[in-house]
Amino acid sequence: MLLRVQLPDRPGSLGAVATALGAVGADILAIEIVQKDDGAAIDDFMVDIPPTLQPDSLVSACTSIPDCRVLYVSRHQETWGIESDIVTLNRMSTDPGRDAEILLEAAPTVFHSQWAALIDATIPEVVMSTALAPEFDADGLALIAPFDAAHRLDLPTGWVDSWPATAAAVAPLARDRAIVLGRAGGPAFLDSEMNRLVHLARLAH
Repeated sequence: MLLRVQLPDRPGSLGAVATALGAVGADILAIEIVQKDDGAAIDDFMVDIPPTLQPDSLVSACTSIPDCRVLYVSRHQETWGIESDIVTLNRMSTDPGRDAEILLEAAPTVFHSQWAALIDATIPEVVMSTALAPEFDADGLALIAPFDAAHRLDLPTGWVDSWPATAAAVAPLARDRAIVLGRAGGPAFLDSEMNRLVHLARLAH
């Protein structure tokens, strides 16, 4: 499971959440600090849970901590893990001819999205995508546009055929291309995530 949790940015809060999750039987695989501001931190917890444990138990464990809120909970995607921006950037720099492709492949792991797609903005059309990306049509691409400016958006249910509501993020690349990330059902991309995505996109040629 992936849990996005908002908790007070003070000593002991992170440990308290980790202890509460462990107490209900969750095995914490990784923790990533996503954003900090205004006295609060937003962290992603990746956990394994036994078949008998319901996601509601994870939410209850987290919210038992004062001023702690669960913003999002989802089944863990196979593509999700922990890879830092620096690791991705190093991979891009060692193979500059494939830097946009490397960013595309790494994006679901780095940004905990279900899918990523590389768009040729001049047509527009999808030139490459990860395994779980939807089958884009012209109407779906029109909803995501523009592709020459970074932005985030909430796509409604059915934005492409049989696809659920999706939180998306767009960042332009060189050569009239753009990268699009999607999270079916959310959560929305945070300011810190958008800043990181734009930074990596600017370095892809």
